[in-house]
Amino acid sequence: MLLHWQECVFAITRRQQLTIGNLQLARGSCTAVVGNNGSGKSALARALCGELTLESGECRQQPAAVRLSFEQQQALIEQDWQRRNTDMAAEDEELGFTAAELLHAIAEPHAIDILCRRLGIHHLLERPYRFLSSGEGRKVLLAQALLAEPELLVLDEPFDGLDIEARAQLMQLLGELHAAGQSLVLIVNRFEEIPRFADQLGLLADCQLVRTGFPATLLADPIMAQLAHVEALQQIRLPAAPTADMDRAAFTGPLVRMRQLNVVYGEQRVLDRLDWEMNSGEHWHIVGPNGAGKSTLLSLITGDHPQGYCNDLTLFGRRRGSGESIWEIKQQIGYVSPALHLEYRVSTTPLAVILSGFFDSIGLYENPGDQRLKLAQEWLALLGMTAQAQHPFHSLSFGQQRLLLIVRALVKHPPLLILDEPLQGLDTLHRQLVRQFITLLMKAGSSQLLFVSHHLQDAPDGLTHRFSFIPEPQGGYSYRCERLD
Repeated sequence: MLLHWQECVFAITRRQQLTIGNLQLARGSCTAVVGNNGSGKSALARALCGELTLESGECRQQPAAVRLSFEQQQALIEQDWQRRNTDMAAEDEELGFTAAELLHAIAEPHAIDILCRRLGIHHLLERPYRFLSSGEGRKVLLAQALLAEPELLVLDEPFDGLDIEARAQLMQLLGELHAAGQSLVLIVNRFEEIPRFADQLGLLADCQLVRTGFPATLLADPIMAQLAHVEALQQIRLPAAPTADMDRAAFTGPLVRMRQLNVVYGEQRVLDRLDWEMNSGEHWHIVGPNGAGKSTLLSLITGDHPQGYCNDLTLFGRRRGSGESIWEIKQQIGYVSPALHLEYRVSTTPLAVILSGFFDSIGLYENPGDQRLKLAQEWLALLGMTAQAQHPFHSLSFGQQRLLLIVRALVKHPPLLILDEPLQGLDTLHRQLVRQFITLLMKAGSSQLLFVSHHLQDAPDGLTHRFSFIPEPQGGYSYRCERLD
């Protein structure tokens, strides 16, 4: 037996505890754990790795465990930012650490070479970590975890941020690790991500492990069936936009127009002679593999990419570089992405996060006024989070944080709503809820959507077009734009 817990209580915070009545992990087994946002899944991952204090109960064996999670990725980005933003940083440090630096600190080059080729990330080793996409960064952290050769590998939402092919490759790799005797715990939000080779399935609710058993038996349980098959939500009424945003000046022509657009990093051409426009009434789904250029495309539209000035790029009726400010662009946009979540490091509250969406800021630095405050409170009530209005943002679960950031993008009913992997980390109920929000906004006609997701089933109803990055045999990508039926 690798691990056996009986009647264990772990301290999460001074007021919150994780309760495990009985949990057994056999050597070489694979255990999958599911649960709603805030149910304690990430706390369980930390407890398995010896990161939480055991307050009571019997904990037999504590295996040498390594954890892979979004929080680790967030901490790594923060560490890199701190190292680069200091007067003492050397010239090479200003670029940030590379993937190779992370891996060479724990293993020999030969072992790194074999594993990175197996994971398909060998070409990423010399890139600064901060320039990797969310999915690419997750693969590097997986390599780091595997190179440590742990007795127990704990994977907290390992499939989030990966495209379809990468998810299938990871599932195959985990199956091979399991077959080779590696002990695994996979903590997932999506029932489709429970591996077929899992030996055991657990259900968490309210920071308690309430059920464990064979996957087939447990999935037939009424509670699990309810979680797996959430019925469609009834029609919801969304809070209005503030009066100031309702009076937003109109513009004519396409929201976005690109002509022969190029983005080049050194000798690498990321976008090559791209012609594309988004016209009134259109809602686009953007798809493509990790590293294809989706994030670069979005950064051009949000005004954050410097190469927008040297291209034929028109946003909201104005040619980029014609005297508009970046804030005039951001007033027209609501935006959510994994990168934004990583950057939201300020100490704040859920209410302030929603209010910051009115000002396009990370953190709240202005008096929002009575109307905006009332609207933000209505959004919190719609999410069922009124009681958490003044709690620390970073004390909430990852899914609750992401849900608040999505609402932050919706509050002003922007002309253009850009959602980059918005459902990443959300459980079934919250994914249904967010899709309903997005669909209602689209039906209201006040916002047009750019939606990026590797999960085709995440796309909301009402999308009219698809923009696809198509890998070319000789390298690089071509582009396909199509109307959806």
